[in-house]
Amino acid sequence: MYQDINLFIRGDWRQASDKATRTVTDPATQDAIGTIAAATEADIYDALAAAQEGFATWRETGTWDRAAKIRKAADLIRARIDQIATLMSMETGKPLAESMGETNAAADQFEWYSEETKRIYGQIIESRTSDSRMAVIHQPVGVVAAFSAWNFPALLPARKIAAALAAGCSIIIKPAGETPASCAALVQACHDAGIPRGVVNMLTGNSGEIAERLIRSPIVRKVSVTGSVPIGKQILALAAEGVKKASMELGGHGPVLIFNDYDARKAAEICALTKFRNCGQVCISPTRFYVHEDSYEAFSTRFAEIARSLKIGSWDQDGVQLGPMANARGLKTIQTMTEDAIAKGAELLAGGKVPEGTNRGYFWEPTVLGHVTDDALVMNEEPFGPIAPITTFTSYDEVIERANALPFGLAGYVFSNDLTTTTRAYEDLEVGMVGVNEMLLATAEAPFGGIKESGMGREGGSLGIMDYLNPKYVKIKLAR
Repeated sequence: MYQDINLFIRGDWRQASDKATRTVTDPATQDAIGTIAAATEADIYDALAAAQEGFATWRETGTWDRAAKIRKAADLIRARIDQIATLMSMETGKPLAESMGETNAAADQFEWYSEETKRIYGQIIESRTSDSRMAVIHQPVGVVAAFSAWNFPALLPARKIAAALAAGCSIIIKPAGETPASCAALVQACHDAGIPRGVVNMLTGNSGEIAERLIRSPIVRKVSVTGSVPIGKQILALAAEGVKKASMELGGHGPVLIFNDYDARKAAEICALTKFRNCGQVCISPTRFYVHEDSYEAFSTRFAEIARSLKIGSWDQDGVQLGPMANARGLKTIQTMTEDAIAKGAELLAGGKVPEGTNRGYFWEPTVLGHVTDDALVMNEEPFGPIAPITTFTSYDEVIERANALPFGLAGYVFSNDLTTTTRAYEDLEVGMVGVNEMLLATAEAPFGGIKESGMGREGGSLGIMDYLNPKYVKIKLAR
């Protein structure tokens, strides 16, 4: 079922101009399942020219016509959910139920932005004199270069493609080489929905080369990235050379504050199931668990019980709740973090090793560590995998200071039934998003993004379209 993925330029799927390819592997078996085309310099420049042509067409397309085509793409994605979700599970290893959920979430982005297309509102400013008028209008920024990560290979591109289209921009999307088929399915849906040739283009291959050539081109006026902090900094530096609009959704290290007025076992159940979703490879995953000392025993015990109960395996096995990690480097990082935390005094409560009987794939048992010290590696660097470090706190001021101590600021979580505590905490946490007694934050109608080194700009919601628009102020002197 998995097919080789080509470049999509000017409405056509094509091989790289020199026929070069790269391999896509199944993380559960490490077997090759397909290839991607490796774009050449000529291919990149052709995509830029196509996007420039597409922008000229799309920006002049009527608002309601654009909206109808974007909504049609949403309908097609939903109609093809079984196919898209299966491809996603094959290339990511995530359980099929998670892939189905993500595909629906990707369709939601297109549906939401089909509606936002019609709601790009300007502003009338009252002028000081009766013979003048002042207004602000919003216009599409132009050609967008977008780069997406592998952990949510449909949802992340959907946030960028749908918002760009709604604003009237054209786009060149570069999906992760590990997971290209999910994004390719979205691109095909856009084409089949009647979106003109050149408006949506897709390149695969050498990420560094593609990024540099796209961002340095004067044709590109906006850059959107989902990725790690180091990659984001490199791309932001490139964008700065041309003073280009940029939005960055980068890494996080989500603190979770569990106060002693909240049911500790209930909190553990919510946290554990969220923590191990997508094998912990989620940018807003809860990753540092600060539990009030009075609640620690109940919380950590229940958390470890759930971790030990999760069924690990390939996506196509019945009842599987946890698939493999995406690659060998991620697996090595989690192993190193586990060993480091234990060496610094942490208690291993669950997991901590490759599952018994596993000799292929990037599998790791869901790992729970108790009484983790603040100097442990897992408490300071983003643990993008199935590992949960738990520590204790005694006072509000102490836990807020520790939670805000890192340079990350994507998402944070608070568990308390006290209104004063929750209000102070969501205001004091230095993050872009906060869940209070709740962890499922991502939804099409809400803005998604972080602060500090976790990024800038927002994706999703009414704010998400603004990163693809330029405001223009107009003052008119009336003839008398």
